[in-house]
Amino acid sequence: MKHQIPKTDSIEELARFWDEHDLMDFLDEVEEVSSPVFKRTDVVRVPLTSTERDALKKLAGIEGVDESALIQKWIKERLHQS
Repeated sequence: MKHQIPKTDSIEELARFWDEHDLMDFLDEVEEVSSPVFKRTDVVRVPLTSTERDALKKLAGIEGVDESALIQKWIKERLHQS
């Protein structure tokens, strides 16, 4: 069974897919684009102590996401409450 390229904007999901597949197997499905595919997002640096970073990493692991995804989730929840 031939796999299909995922139709997603998730960089993590696409990275996992391409880690396991070869682009040469999908040449009939790809096309060159001249405009950006992904929308750039603003990045905010948050200084953390090593203890805070370790705790964040542990919580993110429990939730099955990376640290930035967990922080983003927390911020969206807080903004929704405001």
